[in-house]
Amino acid sequence: IVLAILALSRACTTSSGPAPSSIEPAPDGSFTITQDVRVGLGVRSDFDAALRLLEEQQYDRSVERLLEVTEAVPQLASAHINLGIAYGKLEDWENALTAMERALALSPRHPVAHNELGMILRRHGRFTEARKSYERALDIAPDFHFARRNLAILCDLFLADLSCAIEHYERYAQAIPKDETVGMWIADLRNRAGSTPAGLR
Repeated sequence: IVLAILALSRACTTSSGPAPSSIEPAPDGSFTITQDVRVGLGVRSDFDAALRLLEEQQYDRSVERLLEVTEAVPQLASAHINLGIAYGKLEDWENALTAMERALALSPRHPVAHNELGMILRRHGRFTEARKSYERALDIAPDFHFARRNLAILCDLFLADLSCAIEHYERYAQAIPKDETVGMWIADLRNRAGSTPAGLR
């Protein structure tokens, strides 16, 4: 999932100024999400190098390169998103939260930023806020199955909202039928829901 999220956060370089993100689903179930920002070739090269480091799990070096990119082009939301992901991998949650909030200030309708913010908030035990972040990502991009899976997990394991968990696991399973693990989770949830008094669901 991490590699797919990295691919989502790549930036486009075709026009000037921040613009709403465009979302394009791919046949393999991944997404490409682009933000139109004019950057120089050197910055784009640094950005791509930082993503490669992130994919190679060289998180400290990725943070260094992404900080350079955000200093050079502060309006590049994708750089802040990936910076937040890298900080999260280092379990530096304060800086991860700051980076994601900065990304959303730049691009309020970026579903990846909302999804990543949800995961950070969940780490902080801020479950209600995390739910809102996942739901916001899905409001913007209903087919964004990463956020749907994360919302289902949150409802299942942290909020004890079985109906929410079943709904979103099922919708995720429809989008990603190859994920057999989710089918087992759904069956387990249905068993639990069937044995739970209605007033406690």
